[in-house]
Amino acid sequence: MTEVTAFDPFNDRKSRDIRNTLSSSLVECLEKNSIAPAAEAAEKFLNPELEDHYRLYIKERLSRFGKAVTTISRGSEDPFWRGLVLWDLELFFEMHEVLEHAWYTAEGDKKMLLQALIRAAGMYIKLEHGFIPQAKKMAGKAVVVLEEQRDFLAEYFQPDLLIDALKVTAPTPPKLLNKQS
Repeated sequence: MTEVTAFDPFNDRKSRDIRNTLSSSLVECLEKNSIAPAAEAAEKFLNPELEDHYRLYIKERLSRFGKAVTTISRGSEDPFWRGLVLWDLELFFEMHEVLEHAWYTAEGDKKMLLQALIRAAGMYIKLEHGFIPQAKKMAGKAVVVLEEQRDFLAEYFQPDLLIDALKVTAPTPPKLLNKQS
């Protein structure tokens, strides 16, 4: 068996389980305005034998989750705004999780826009793990909808910041909200 030395949810089951469990717990954290559900989820994985790269991922995620819960608890129920808070914290997988819940009940243009934002986040998830062709494909699908919805997006951020980054598969994601308070 090959020893895993990096956090890689695409090729390592433990990484995938940790990422998915923590990500799912963020939805509950936001409902309860508390980091406690994520801390409880993390405890299931934390043990003396857990390798450092897993431990580091959990610690880093819990820190960002705390910032997300604090910011979102002071803000709006609006799923687009919540997603953008997660975007700026570079919680792309978690953004997908949160927006997917809103996507289930959305209709029309809002449903398409939620899907486009999920794809935009997906581009950065794929890029992080070196899946360049897949990232470009996701970005291309997102850009079409984002360009059509510029006016709606402009209520939240400058749409070209995101659209331009996706078009060139920019390795560094743009910060979209001016401030997160």
